Amino acid sequence: MPTHRLSAGPETARWGTFDAAYPPLITIESGDTVVLECVSGAPEVMPPPGSGMTIPPALAAIHASKIPRAGGHILTGPVGVAGAEPGDMLEVRIDAIEVGNDWGYCGFRPLAGTLPEDFPDRYLSHIPVDRAKGTCRLPWGTELTLAPFFGVMGVAPQPRYGTISTIQPREHGGNLDNKELTAGSTLFLPVWAPGALFSAGDGHGVQGDGEVCINALEICLTGTFTLVLHKKTGAAPLLTYPRAETPGHFITMGMNEDLDLAMKQALRQMIAFIAARSNLSREQAYQFCSLAVDFHVTQTVNGEKGVHGLLKKGLLF
Repeated sequence: MPTHRLSAGPETARWGTFDAAYPPLITIESGDTVVLECVSGAPEVMPPPGSGMTIPPALAAIHASKIPRAGGHILTGPVGVAGAEPGDMLEVRIDAIEVGNDWGYCGFRPLAGTLPEDFPDRYLSHIPVDRAKGTCRLPWGTELTLAPFFGVMGVAPQPRYGTISTIQPREHGGNLDNKELTAGSTLFLPVWAPGALFSAGDGHGVQGDGEVCINALEICLTGTFTLVLHKKTGAAPLLTYPRAETPGHFITMGMNEDLDLAMKQALRQMIAFIAARSNLSREQAYQFCSLAVDFHVTQTVNGEKGVHGLLKKGLLF
């Protein structure tokens, strides 16, 4: 299948917004592969001169271009998929992820994060990355192994929403911040607008479950994605909420400003998934979730908080 490429730059970047009205930069066929170069970081979080950390030319060009900025993330896209219509499902195979620079940053600012009342001042760290070793070294000396993934992967939201922020994850995907979505995993997204209109950005070098201080290791990434369209066969949509798969697990998700409700949503999604994929009743699936599914807090900093459930493959029949 053909491979297409979108490099990062002022012509391909969108800063902080999703909208079903954005035209596709390219349109590909189902099963084609697209390489998206993505960059991260506003001018105010760039490393200072003399630090030895180089700002990627594409990111510098976006800063210099003064493209509209609405907060949130710098995304590359959207990519249209020929024939995609509302009610279909887009399978996003994350084939490869390449780290794009030799540093990342992590920080927080007033009135944001999980504990704004405890941390009222701005604090920012620039963290060197060893791409050859696949590690980063924190300011206090700890070395972490990189596990890169895209914080934001999403299709266009429902057209009636108009322009929305990239900060809050919703049923179109977006700022999921799910660390399980590394290379080799697959994200499934409901299609809400013609062409699906897939975008990605918000590269993370490493993150724990329960992202808390606003950021992970924010970094530039290049992703290789194969986009496969699944057409609905009746009146009902194939999928109404994001879910995912890794080599070892099935994943359901829940997002809500109330973490309890996010948990309930992820649980309901998992019950429905188990019941659809096995001969278990809903009651048995509910029990099975208590016995065999791990529910993790994804993040607590995006307004819409996240929970994801992981069901180990091989347990369903």
